[in-house]
Amino acid sequence: MANDHILTLSCSDKPGIIHAVTGIFAQNSLNILDLQQFSDRDSERFFMRVHFGPAETTDHLTREFDALSTTFSEMDYALRPVSQKPQVLIMVSKIGHCLNDLLFRQKTGQLPIDVPLIVSNHPDFEPLAKSYGVAFHHLPVTKDTKQRQESQILDLIQAHNIDLVVLARYMQVLSPKLCEVMSGKIVNIHHSFLPSFKGAKPYHQAYDRGVKIIGATAHFVTADLDEGPIIEQRVARVDHSMTPKELVDEGSNVESQVLAAAVKWVAEQRVFLNGHKTVVFN
Repeated sequence: MANDHILTLSCSDKPGIIHAVTGIFAQNSLNILDLQQFSDRDSERFFMRVHFGPAETTDHLTREFDALSTTFSEMDYALRPVSQKPQVLIMVSKIGHCLNDLLFRQKTGQLPIDVPLIVSNHPDFEPLAKSYGVAFHHLPVTKDTKQRQESQILDLIQAHNIDLVVLARYMQVLSPKLCEVMSGKIVNIHHSFLPSFKGAKPYHQAYDRGVKIIGATAHFVTADLDEGPIIEQRVARVDHSMTPKELVDEGSNVESQVLAAAVKWVAEQRVFLNGHKTVVFN
């Protein structure tokens, strides 16, 4: 797979897109290894992901897809080597199960990402970061220092060429400015099904309501708190005999699984923004 690449493409939907795209690969003697596409009748947008290869370079394809974009309106496309791993900044507060899970999966090759640094508003997980050889930046934040702290985060994003920010139980609300600068590039894990049980102690809220199913939601971050496009959701069954702590423990497992899946799919270029929703080729 050293010379394999991924094409991601979206444009206004009209007949002939698949024929035109596959024709480019055929003319350049490139083998299509996997192709997924979706036409959304509501948004009238077309989405496509193509795994192809082998190709030493895609410079010649860029010229052809640039020309194709004049035929299909509002076309966005990207060509990326499969071997190119996104640079991921993980942010965390004082709850570390998602952070530990992501670091383990990355270390063992389950997640195709590089994690050059971790940012936290608390110092608790610096030893964990060091055990994985990842730089740890403790950036405390208060109401008065929030703007300066986020400026430091943006500086780190630029310095490390960060492609994706993952909020692994980072318990601070990001400012609209940071959300705008990294629009479509911040993934958060929410410890319940949106919009149910927002705020503090969601599992205690679920316990008080006697729920039978708990779950977690991974979504892109927008300026509207916990309202961003959803990437993945999963559930676990619970019952009346379980205590709030047991709900928290079960929920932690689901949160880790959901966030890891979302990060993997984003890293593999499987997630497309489609207005307030997503298209996920998983």
